[in-house]
Amino acid sequence: MTEVIEKNENKKGYKKTKLGWIPEDWEIYKIGDFGTFKNGISKGGENFGYGTPIIGLNDVFDKYYITKNNPNSLVNATTQELLDFNLKKGDVLFVRSSVKPEGVGMPCVVEANLEKTTFSGFLIRFRDKEGLLNNKFKRYCFLLEYFRHKLLAKSTISANTNINQPSLSSLNVIIPCLKEQEKIAEILSAWDDGIETLEKLIEQKEVLKNSLAQKYFHRKNNLFQLKQHKLGELFKNRKETNCCDLELLSVCDGLGIVPRSQLNAKDNSNEDKSKYLKVCVGDLAYNTMRMWQGRCGVSSYEGIVSPAYTVCIPKDNIDVDYMYYLFKTPHMIHDFWRYSQGIVDDTLNLKFNNFEVIKVWISDKETQTKIAKLLKSYDEEIQILNSKLEKLKEQKKGLMQKLLTGQIRVKV
Repeated sequence: MTEVIEKNENKKGYKKTKLGWIPEDWEIYKIGDFGTFKNGISKGGENFGYGTPIIGLNDVFDKYYITKNNPNSLVNATTQELLDFNLKKGDVLFVRSSVKPEGVGMPCVVEANLEKTTFSGFLIRFRDKEGLLNNKFKRYCFLLEYFRHKLLAKSTISANTNINQPSLSSLNVIIPCLKEQEKIAEILSAWDDGIETLEKLIEQKEVLKNSLAQKYFHRKNNLFQLKQHKLGELFKNRKETNCCDLELLSVCDGLGIVPRSQLNAKDNSNEDKSKYLKVCVGDLAYNTMRMWQGRCGVSSYEGIVSPAYTVCIPKDNIDVDYMYYLFKTPHMIHDFWRYSQGIVDDTLNLKFNNFEVIKVWISDKETQTKIAKLLKSYDEEIQILNSKLEKLKEQKKGLMQKLLTGQIRVKV
């Protein structure tokens, strides 16, 4: 945000402030100067599950607004607690404690008076008392990059990342006039509507793909004349090592097997890669300790993968992409869990000698290929939509920074 604000420097109609250059008719306020904070209700476990509605973390995560009185939980609250921990239109619920640092301090605006509804101790209620902020604008000003940066800097880390009332109270916000707030919120809400529409479309595509997969791979499906085989009849185990000159590959959910160099993540691989396993184009590799979660991929590259994986060479009687989709179905994941060895889930492993005895029901190879191509077309479409979604989110983020710092002004 600093870079955006600095672009306003010495422009006509702008002034220099402790946060940088902003429009002359905009002001900077500490949140604590125009609102109050209150931590949510805290009670023992025996008081939950009955009584009155209570808004919790799951009700506000990844949500812009709360509009209905339908939280996931109930609490046995007294009459006084209902008065102390009530929720009114315009209140903002900040996440007080989060496992992930990026989750702490995320705001959710209450868009209706929620009678006889309380909020949990993992949340902090902010209630402004001077009417300085448009209700829809609140969501955006509390997500401004500068605000988030300062909030995270003031947070503390123990088991979770936490923010407290004094820290929130000390944070500054940049506030335009109410009419300009309303216009800014209207513009950004339109972008949010577009993002939400795209997210729903992606979800619908995922549901349709999964329902088709369930139909095609159902063991009692007589349409495709499924026949029973052991996986050892369909795959061989590739155990080639000492291929250190080959490129390092990674198995990623949704992406398959890709070069490690294409990922923006820390490389935790060993310097000595003599025990890493060779993978050829068309091989299927699975995470030996996570196959009970369906962690596998088909390779379009030749390279090496960590010895934590098992590499399988498909035989001529199967389409490997078909097998990949089959391995993602719930009944197959259950079978992988059944045949994995270990005391608890985190120590379960499915070595090839156990993998090869698992039974599957599959169609002929020609039908396999047709089904795999159809499901792959859905994946490709979903991938394109996800790419569009990420671009839309980035565009909205950039627009929000410019609108909320006054670099772009709206007509009111």
